[in-house]
Amino acid sequence: MKNTIIAFMILFSSCVFGQMYNPVKWSTSVEKISETEFILKAEATIQSGWHLYGQYIEEGGPSPTLFTFDNSKKPFELIDKTTEEKGHEVMDKIFNMKIKYFEDKALFSQKVKFNSNDVFDITAEVEFMVCDDKNCLPPASEELVFKLPNAKKTPLAETPVAKDAPEKPKKDSRGLVSIFIIAFLSGFAALLTPCVFPMIPMTVSFFTKQSKTKAAGIRNALIYGLSIIIIYVLLGSIVTAFFGADSLNALSTNVWFNIIFFILLVVFACSFLGAFEIMLPNSLANKVDSQADKGGLIGIFFMALALAIVSFSCTGPIVGTLLVEAASKGGIAPIIGMLGFSTAIALPFSLFAAFPGWLNALPKSGGWLNTVKVVLGFLELALAFKFLSNADLVLQLHWLEREVFLAIWIAVFGVLAFYLFGKIKLPHDSPLNHISVGRLSFGLIVLAFTIYLIPGLWGAPLKIISGFPPPMHYSESPDGVGGSKVHTETSNNSLPEGAEYGPQHIITFHDYEKGMQYAKKIGKPVLLDFTGYACVNCRKMEELVWSNPKVLGVLNKDLVLISLYVDDKKELPQTEQYVSETTGKKIKTIGNKWSDLQIKTYKANAQPFYVIVDHNSASLTETSAYNPDIEEYYNWLQSGIKNFKNNSLKKRQQ
Repeated sequence: MKNTIIAFMILFSSCVFGQMYNPVKWSTSVEKISETEFILKAEATIQSGWHLYGQYIEEGGPSPTLFTFDNSKKPFELIDKTTEEKGHEVMDKIFNMKIKYFEDKALFSQKVKFNSNDVFDITAEVEFMVCDDKNCLPPASEELVFKLPNAKKTPLAETPVAKDAPEKPKKDSRGLVSIFIIAFLSGFAALLTPCVFPMIPMTVSFFTKQSKTKAAGIRNALIYGLSIIIIYVLLGSIVTAFFGADSLNALSTNVWFNIIFFILLVVFACSFLGAFEIMLPNSLANKVDSQADKGGLIGIFFMALALAIVSFSCTGPIVGTLLVEAASKGGIAPIIGMLGFSTAIALPFSLFAAFPGWLNALPKSGGWLNTVKVVLGFLELALAFKFLSNADLVLQLHWLEREVFLAIWIAVFGVLAFYLFGKIKLPHDSPLNHISVGRLSFGLIVLAFTIYLIPGLWGAPLKIISGFPPPMHYSESPDGVGGSKVHTETSNNSLPEGAEYGPQHIITFHDYEKGMQYAKKIGKPVLLDFTGYACVNCRKMEELVWSNPKVLGVLNKDLVLISLYVDDKKELPQTEQYVSETTGKKIKTIGNKWSDLQIKTYKANAQPFYVIVDHNSASLTETSAYNPDIEEYYNWLQSGIKNFKNNSLKKRQQ
């Protein structure tokens, strides 16, 4: 079984992480034709054995190479299409179609003309895909900068901005802070596992014997802790660098991403519960351990690496879960997650190594360490179903509706409570003669949480776990069992054509045009809600902020809500499919259409994303993103409504 799990992990790593390098290196150059005309050249140097695809490929083939030039402020225009040099046209073995590709080098050229003599450096994004004879890497993107002769230092700084142009939403650092805190606490949980905790006195013993003075011991301990942090942060950096800071966020709505990680977390949970152990090859541990014996800074670093490898059977599932959760958040979240986790691991090792006398205060190793490991296994099992729920929501299969999800969580946490009370024993548990006060207290907390979940089966909102279960309307009984839920007065009105009841029973449109027509008919501004079925923060906003009576009253009475799901997989009719002007990709689904609208109009692609607009689609205030501050969100809604009324009054006076 152990070999099977190791093989599964290796197979998974090769599938998800693939090559940890980019086989294509891009360079740029500029050829000047006149004071206002230039030819921008992008050259790709392709590693031997790999090939890069051309710009024009039939549907069903690999992703083509596409260039998107940033002329959003219109300082220049593109002359004709981007050209490419002659490549190879062959029958591709992987895609079974005739495809043009490049080997070794590829050159692409684009002619541009500036509207005035004010010349600026030009940026462009290139999206591309590379394959060898057996497999392909996921599509990647890279920003290119074309340095123009005599260019001004601040691009587009003098270009006037339209008065109604929406401001970019403020970046919310609270998401990264929460990831750091969760990762930090996870690091402490990892310390209390059978693979890590017993290694603290061993490490302390090493430093006290090897260090000639107390100052040297403290210095070596600090270097050891820093090495632990570097190792784990490097892992997070590799994940971020490979996937790309922006593309990680898109994974959260990818069906296969969620299914793969559901399976992975179930495997991790089974490992923690005692079914098997996930271990790295002993040969790797022996090689690293031999390097640690050399001493000096290198020896200390390899000691830290040896800790990471030897403790992998306990820390691996926790690290994997953190990376999965952080990857779904996007950006530098994996790096922040690993920083928090490694800091929690490094602190005790460094402190106890620097002050060995503190060891006397540590509890002795024992069966309680395995209890911690089992509790983590139950938590990972519960989290696994969140990823399966995401896949179900995106596909709208209604297999894992709110009641089924909550029933699974009630079962998982109910069994955990019985385990903590000593009613259930697992393979690696020690004999339990009595229950400690700490274990009993934690068991009562888990039991109370389990009981708290039960009313959710009958429509209770369960705000403590907001965002984790499917939304209220994705349920067998969206109005509560027997239709018992009390709704606002607007729910008694007949639904307008094309509308339905959405979150908090608010009348909601999912079609942009129909929603705008209705808003114009009744004379109200529009709240555009760019959302997603698998978007956790979207559910938190709907369940924690929109449910507030003050906010809910505004959403029901003063605005028309248009919710646009960017991960809606329903295909558009053939006549409505098109190629995006912004990304160059074919827009085939309803979700693609709304995502393209968000990117093209507001230069943003994260959800939730809120815009208040008038009947001409002009923004009435700055845009808003995830903001759990109810008062601030309410004031933002009111500012948009106030501007709408003021604009309407001015038009009537004219």
